[in-house]
Amino acid sequence: MESPLTPLVHRVAAGEIELSVREWPGEGREFLLVHGLASNACTWERVGRNLSARGHRAVAIDQRGHGRSDEPESGYGFDEVTSDLRAAIDSLGMQRPVIAGQSWGGNVVLEFAARYPEATSGVILVDGGFIDLSSRPGATWESISQQLRPPNLIGTPRPEMKQRFHAFRPDWDDEQIEMQMGNYETLADGTIRPWLTLEHHMQILQALWEQKPSQLCEKVTAPVLIATAEPQDEERRKRRDEELARAAAKLRQVEVRHFEGAHHDVHVDQPDELSQWILDALERGFFD
Repeated sequence: MESPLTPLVHRVAAGEIELSVREWPGEGREFLLVHGLASNACTWERVGRNLSARGHRAVAIDQRGHGRSDEPESGYGFDEVTSDLRAAIDSLGMQRPVIAGQSWGGNVVLEFAARYPEATSGVILVDGGFIDLSSRPGATWESISQQLRPPNLIGTPRPEMKQRFHAFRPDWDDEQIEMQMGNYETLADGTIRPWLTLEHHMQILQALWEQKPSQLCEKVTAPVLIATAEPQDEERRKRRDEELARAAAKLRQVEVRHFEGAHHDVHVDQPDELSQWILDALERGFFD
C-alpha cells in the first residue's frame, strides 16, 4: 500500500526552539507521529506514506534533542515535550490531529491528550503510553536507571552499526534499517553517535519513572487505539498485560490490538498492518 511520496523535510517553531519534521501531504484527516526514546522521525516513514497515499496529511516530528531538532540543555520532562507538541501543532496549522506515539512517545502523547484535550481528536499508542516503570515489582530508580541506561555507541563505525541491525532484525529490508540508522549522527570519520546525548536520555528516563500513566488515562477524553507488540519472554508479556490493563481500564473509549510477531518498533516492523488498522478505524468513525 506504499506510494513513492517523498516527505517535505523542514523545521517548525516550538516555543523557543525549532523542531525538524517530515511531512506528507493530504486533504483528509491530519496525523502527528511521535517517535520513542533515542529514536527519530524517520521510523514513521512507511506509515506516513501509507496515510498520505490514502489522502491524509501526516507529519512525523523529531522531538527535542533527537534527530535534526534543536538540543536545548534542559527541558526534557513531560511539561516541556508536550508543550513542544502543542506549539508545533500551531506552527503547522493543524486542527485537532490524531496523535500517534511509539514507546516513550506513546507516554508523551498520552500526557499531551490529558493536558490538551481540545487539541487532539484521537490518540494512537504504539507499544507505549501504558509504560509504568515505578509500578514494576521491586523497581527503584537506581535499578531502572541501570537496566535502561543506553549502551555507549559513540565511535562505532557506521557499517558496523548497520550490520548489527541486520543481525538483530534479519527480516528487515534496507529502508527499515535506514529508518533506525536515523537515530545516529554520522561523523566525518565514518563513525556514529546518538543524536540524543546520554545526559538528556537519562533526564527523559527520570521523567518516565515519575509518570503515572493510569492516572493520566482518567483525564483523556479522546478515543484511543493501543497497538502492542509481542514480548520476547513470559515475564515481559505479564508485565505488559498488567500495565496495559491498568491504563485501559481508565480510558473512556479504547480498542487494543496485539500485533502477532511484531517487535517493539511495530511502526517499523509491521508498518502496512499498523497503517491499515488505523485507516480502518478512521473509516468506521472511531475518531469522530
